Amino acid sequence: MEQKKLYETIFIVNNSLGEEAVKALVEKFTALISANGEINTVNEWGVRRLAYPIEDYTEGYYVLVKFVSAHDFPAELDRIYNITDGILRSLIVKCEQ
Repeated sequence: MEQKKLYETIFIVNNSLGEEAVKALVEKFTALISANGEINTVNEWGVRRLAYPIEDYTEGYYVLVKFVSAHDFPAELDRIYNITDGILRSLIVKCEQ
């Protein structure tokens, strides 16, 4: 049986896409994570000012998700973040149990 690990991911959605598009992207990624693991918490921080401009944007919609999954899923999640339009930045870290 494969060992499951605890992970935390934060992603920043381009909020200039509009409220509906932001909501759709948040739902897409929470559904993707829950399909490949088990979500502990979803914490939507909402629109925050970026520390520095990313692609000339100064604000983004922040979402923090804590989840448990197999060790190979975070690499696939990162790949999908990178090819999805509307995701400004993302980070995935393994948490200590």
